[in-house]
Amino acid sequence: MKREGSPWTGFAAVWAKELADHLSSTRMRVLEVLVLIAAVGAVYVAGQQLRATVMQDPFAFLRLFTAEREPLPSFVAFLGFFVPLVAIALGFDAVNGEYNRRTMSRILSQPIYRDALLVGKFLAALTTLAVLLLALWLVTTGLGILFLGLPPGAEEVVRGLLFLLATLFYAGVWLALAMCLSVIFRQPQGAVLTALGVWIFFAVLWPMLTQFIVQGAQAVTPGLARDPLAQVDLTMALARISPNALYGDAVQALLHPEVRALGPVFLAQLEGMMVGRPLPLAESLALVWPALTALVAGTLLLFAVAYVLFQRKEIRA
Repeated sequence: MKREGSPWTGFAAVWAKELADHLSSTRMRVLEVLVLIAAVGAVYVAGQQLRATVMQDPFAFLRLFTAEREPLPSFVAFLGFFVPLVAIALGFDAVNGEYNRRTMSRILSQPIYRDALLVGKFLAALTTLAVLLLALWLVTTGLGILFLGLPPGAEEVVRGLLFLLATLFYAGVWLALAMCLSVIFRQPQGAVLTALGVWIFFAVLWPMLTQFIVQGAQAVTPGLARDPLAQVDLTMALARISPNALYGDAVQALLHPEVRALGPVFLAQLEGMMVGRPLPLAESLALVWPALTALVAGTLLLFAVAYVLFQRKEIRA
């Protein structure tokens, strides 16, 4: 018998139920505490370091995100490490968990289509990540006002919000990957181990492999070996296959207004420029736009793969 209603029937119910489960789960609370402690520690150290120079720096609030002092890394470094883990934790058992609990057939027997189920689960997890990141950003801003004694400027607030959006796009890539693996693997253990393996590969191994690939290309391409600029371009192109490198580019352009290029800069390009003068927000956004677009495209591609695989998956009672 054909079900009545649109293909998105039940989407709101799935989204609300999954969002409530994520926000109230013990797993999420543990991750929230870990991320909050790490972020507050990094911001506290940065605030102590910047307090003496706050009057000389027009973007002191942005330095809260990037300043570091031994033994603690910067706030951005903490996010780069923890955000993929949180995203993977939210998505690795999104689909196969329903199979293991034998609830998938019961859910789909209701007026809920597969489209609505998968999209609702993905958007609920993404909304959870957005809530977590927004809370961290507000805590950071509050601590910055407390430590520095000055409110952030309008451009600092906008750049901070854009940085928050870039972090959400970065998290979306790992969430989509985790959900795709949740469709492929029947057991959650296989999905989470594979997702963590991919994360470790891009975070640790890919930068080293990039150098080996460039060296191999130089050996078989004499023209490349004689052109240092082509070597740099190839190295950067290979590095930007990694979501980590794309996120690093976005952070560098948004939180360092004085950055004028994300690649090699020629002396001829610096003629007439005031070194150290910050770029306008619009120019920084144009500089970071390719990285943000690539992160969104990666998220959509991985989710599309998960969608196609889930549509073809057999559902048994």
